[in-house]
Amino acid sequence: MEGMNDTDTTPDMPGMPDWEKRFRAPRISLPDWAEDAPHRCLFMSNATGTYELYTWDRSTGAQRQATDRPNGTTDGVLTPDGEAVWWFSDTDGDEFGIWMSQPFGGGEDSPAVPGLAPSYPGGLAIGRDGTAVVGRSTDEDGTTVHVVRPGAEPVEIYRHRESAVVGDLSHDGTLLALEHTEHGDAMHSALRVMRLDGTTVAELDDTRGGEEELGLEVLGFAPVEGDGRLLVGHQRRGRWEPMVWDVIGGSQRDLSIELPGDVSAEWFPDGSALLIVHSHEARDELWRYELGTGALNRIETPAGSVSGATARPDGHVEYLWSSAAEPPCIRSTSGDAVLDPPGPRAPASVAVEDVWVDGPGGRIHALVQRPAGAAGPLPTVFDIHGGPTWHDSDAFAAGPAAWVDHGYAVVRVNYRGSTGYGREWTDALKHRVGLIELEDIAAVRAWAVASGLADPARIVLAGGSWGGYLTLLGLGTQPDSWALGLAAVPVADYVTAYHDEMEALKALDRTLLGGTPEEVPERFAASSPLTYVDAVRAPVYISAGVNDPRCPIRQVENYVDRLAARGAVHEVYRYDAGHGSLVVEERIKQVRMEIDFADRYLGCDTP
Repeated sequence: MEGMNDTDTTPDMPGMPDWEKRFRAPRISLPDWAEDAPHRCLFMSNATGTYELYTWDRSTGAQRQATDRPNGTTDGVLTPDGEAVWWFSDTDGDEFGIWMSQPFGGGEDSPAVPGLAPSYPGGLAIGRDGTAVVGRSTDEDGTTVHVVRPGAEPVEIYRHRESAVVGDLSHDGTLLALEHTEHGDAMHSALRVMRLDGTTVAELDDTRGGEEELGLEVLGFAPVEGDGRLLVGHQRRGRWEPMVWDVIGGSQRDLSIELPGDVSAEWFPDGSALLIVHSHEARDELWRYELGTGALNRIETPAGSVSGATARPDGHVEYLWSSAAEPPCIRSTSGDAVLDPPGPRAPASVAVEDVWVDGPGGRIHALVQRPAGAAGPLPTVFDIHGGPTWHDSDAFAAGPAAWVDHGYAVVRVNYRGSTGYGREWTDALKHRVGLIELEDIAAVRAWAVASGLADPARIVLAGGSWGGYLTLLGLGTQPDSWALGLAAVPVADYVTAYHDEMEALKALDRTLLGGTPEEVPERFAASSPLTYVDAVRAPVYISAGVNDPRCPIRQVENYVDRLAARGAVHEVYRYDAGHGSLVVEERIKQVRMEIDFADRYLGCDTP
């Protein structure tokens, strides 16, 4: 890749195992582009061995590394004119910091909004006249939103204890769309459209003040001068789908796109059509919806997952695609190459098999990978996704592929709480948090043993973030089911985690559990891994970032101290980062340590 070759540290990789090559192979994100200068783009890459932001001028081909920090940088945006890059500067992954600004062509970084103190980010929108709307979150103030006009001091236009996020600015910069949870349900947002003096223009609240579990999300204002239409995601028919809201006239146009699964959308640049992303049963499709006629036309993509898609001004669509077997690539409906990372491509892996298992709350979808030609029963890793409102998909993932290369089968479960299977499935985990997900995981485990896939004496429960939380909770509540546990950046002591975590996550926990630890102590106790730590019999490996604001280190130490007090078999790895690492070698090190731990305690003779 021109402009990145000088910093590419990817080794030639002779003799290196495929699983390490997959992590080290350079990757790039789908390039974002400046609205009024679409030839100027911003993307993320691991070409130097750490994930950082890069600029790309399509008119000249020039590319430049824009950020360079020991623990990496992922959050950045271009100004509409493409003249500057804004990027979020935290401290070693703690997610607490300020926005910095840098000229697109290179130069000194400077604070983008000098009058604002550090905070957790709460959304950002930048107008064509240089005005920025900055969302912030702190433990002391809750959520605040500030308007920052060029050369002027920031002006606060919104404040609330509950979480809120800046959504989008209208094309002319006069209207601001805000997602908020003033009603107290952090899983289902309401919308408010405001002028930049803080006055309200329109409200949309499908929760009816918190009485209904129906959320809304901002998908973006129409990209046309003088157009006040706002594209909104809603759940009125039991799944996510788009509608168009005229925020001035008040009308709402239900598009009624009859596709199963969740449907999201963004505008084509001329405002005449929508780019539809359809997610169903762990795979994605792209469609074009004509607003004038209601026609829905398929945009052909291979079977797999679309991690990002954007409609370009010339009408072509660019998208980032992968499958479990094939590494990611950026494609265009024009047929032209878009952008390729430097160096060798990641080795392929094995395809996923779809499994449907009857569970206590309905049919559970699981994705299974097994070593090619291997006969069961196999040592098996249940790799549990985080979120919890997320889902595993038919997408390329170096972690599961590493386990397959070492002779393990991998099972990933889209338990209740996962997205992509309808609103009721996602919302089902409230109040019995963790325990409901583990019921579904247990049902799939029973299938894995009965089918002959998994050796019941060598089944590993593993995951990161919420998956790490479910791992520790499962080891304590289902001690006979799991031979070993691998928990990365987990919730381990739910009460301490609540008190130490970032403010937005406190709001989510109050929604999930129905209150604070002081208000519903029995629910926090029932859902906390610390409650069951003395029942854990399997060896446990825990990794944790010392700067993690989501699953803070103190609550992990509380759990580890309890394991140590009774001499339980465990190992702990602490590293200098936040909620996971953006450094490739650090990721490889952690996977290597997990595989070694499993091999030692399961007696596996893996490649």
